[in-house]
Amino acid sequence: MLDPVSAIALASSAYNAIKKGIEFGRELQDMGGQLSQWASAISDLEYFERKAEDPPWYKAMSGNAQAEAMEVFAAKKKIEAQRNELRTYIQFSYGQSGWEEFLRMEGDIRKRRQAHEHRKAEIKETIISALLIFLMVSSIGGMIGLIIFLYYVNREGY
Repeated sequence: MLDPVSAIALASSAYNAIKKGIEFGRELQDMGGQLSQWASAISDLEYFERKAEDPPWYKAMSGNAQAEAMEVFAAKKKIEAQRNELRTYIQFSYGQSGWEEFLRMEGDIRKRRQAHEHRKAEIKETIISALLIFLMVSSIGGMIGLIIFLYYVNREGY
């Protein structure tokens, strides 16, 4: 899983490769690797967008969530422009059926990406949250225990 900046860089390089392939008359099936990179980056950006709308509590407290949301918004706009330009290229070169094939391939890749990579990221986020909560509860419990201990030590005059 990439960060938003890396995802947009990967999407842009894959987009340029797809565009050049279309210009040179390559078939969409022959550009599967570039399409896969582009669709994976798009999927990651959509995941980041969902996460920016509802960030984990520890990211929301740090104030970093707003900066990440702005990065995702800018990346989303760039991707929309790329998709529109690709639609024009593909429809011009391969017709409407080519564009429908492109969308079908992209959808399949995005579903696979969501099922694997995004699920792993959510599990990692859950583990981090649980660990942070455990550490906070342990720290508070330790401080309460120390206060009780010091209270009894001072009360008995040791």
